[in-house]
Amino acid sequence: MIIPVRCFSCGKPIAHLWEEYKRRVSEGELPKKVLDDLGFERFCCRSVFLGQTDLVELIAKFKKS
Repeated sequence: MIIPVRCFSCGKPIAHLWEEYKRRVSEGELPKKVLDDLGFERFCCRSVFLGQTDLVELIAKFKKS
């Protein structure tokens, strides 16, 4: 799934922070600390990031040519 450009509930722009969040979490930082550093204070924005799964590579395998 592709990260939404804005939060579904409050409309805050969030997509530009996805790559940094993904990189820092993969390096071993706690998701809570990364979200706090990126400025996510609302639960709605945090839930979009925590509920996100990178499925683009998986879906691309089943693309019809």
